[in-house]
Amino acid sequence: MSEYRSVFRCISGCGEEYPLNEVVYNCKKCGNLLEVHHDIDRLRDKSGSEWKELFDGRTGTTKWPFGSGVWSKKEWVIPQIDDDSIISMFEGNTNLFWAKRFGQMLGMNNLWVKMCGNTHTGSFKDLGMTVLVSMVNRMIKEGKKIKAVACASTGDTSAALAAYAAYAGIPSIVFLPSNKISVAQLVQPMSNGAVVLSLDTDFDGCMRVVREITRDDSIYLANSMNSLRIEGQKTISIEIVQQFDWDVPDTIIIPGGNLGNVSALGGGFKMMLDLGLIKKKPRIILAQAQNANPLYLSYLSGFKEFSPMTPKKTLASAIQIGDPVSYQKAVKSLKEFDGIVEQASEDELANASAMADRTGMYSCPHTGVALAVLIKLVEKGTISKNEKTVVISTAHGLKFSEFKVGYHKQELKDVDCRFANMPVELKPDVDEIKKVLENEFRKRA
Repeated sequence: MSEYRSVFRCISGCGEEYPLNEVVYNCKKCGNLLEVHHDIDRLRDKSGSEWKELFDGRTGTTKWPFGSGVWSKKEWVIPQIDDDSIISMFEGNTNLFWAKRFGQMLGMNNLWVKMCGNTHTGSFKDLGMTVLVSMVNRMIKEGKKIKAVACASTGDTSAALAAYAAYAGIPSIVFLPSNKISVAQLVQPMSNGAVVLSLDTDFDGCMRVVREITRDDSIYLANSMNSLRIEGQKTISIEIVQQFDWDVPDTIIIPGGNLGNVSALGGGFKMMLDLGLIKKKPRIILAQAQNANPLYLSYLSGFKEFSPMTPKKTLASAIQIGDPVSYQKAVKSLKEFDGIVEQASEDELANASAMADRTGMYSCPHTGVALAVLIKLVEKGTISKNEKTVVISTAHGLKFSEFKVGYHKQELKDVDCRFANMPVELKPDVDEIKKVLENEFRKRA
């Protein structure tokens, strides 16, 4: 067992702490959310350069469990868990893609996209779920009477939970809003054997139900208000810096719905700063869909006001959330990292995604939100064209084929599909084909 330790600690500063193997999601004293707290002083027994050397030495290994992008940073995640309890599919280690052609369209030479969708279930949610399911596995081994793990989801969380629970042999329950997620997202938990409950409500309604269901301690809550998830997702920050040879980008743009990803991103950078691996902070920009933008509206008041909303339908369905549970954590991180919140309309996000696809990417609609916000902020001069900028791509575009087909068929509501590109139907006549090709070459010259 490791000499390092971590605990749940209340984010309000009231001082309450709980062991990580306790079934607890909110502070029992004041009701606030919890976060995983690490003994930073103990972690300082290694210098920043020693931590870099350790993490670099584990990259690409097959040694269990360090081949995972998450568990290669085990001491910073859940140091005290035994390796045999870890449930991992060697998630993470996703590529940092130089978006050369897309950047050139904006006059940028240092634009990168962190492809978090290039992972087992096709989204960054795998990074958090390996941690949460591993801890549940450990608790069951210790004799805790946990009979299932449950989540509310707009698609990606349910896929990750179902897959990791299936790998662990733990039953899973997912609550999904009816007719509000893609077919590819719906079929993933079905295929992995989860109990799939499709509710006639939106995500926020599903979230209310799952919070009631998990009042029974034998059903463990897997949503991002559970900060075990955040511990896995924070490794995105560490991976990005590691892939830049421990150089920190100037700006990072991430799409946000339930907002756990913002605090995760900030948490990773904060640990690197505290432990001497880096010397500066990036600026974090949170991108929201205009039809589901409660954090953006709060940002306009300097975060002095926050009102949950009923979100309108958005193509970025995974972030169609009006009452984000991690609002407080997100605001704290944004304030610490010179944060900006910007929004994107349906037209802007769909065309930004299609524009990126023209340069070799295959962007999900949520990445489209982040790319649209990038375009807007570059045009405003808020982001300098010389900045080293990273856009977080949260999921793989293949999970959203209906969105892609609808775009190219020009069937998306409120979207002028400027990059639509449907097949040209022809008979197998070579001369006619040559004429069409010549015309296409002229159009694209």
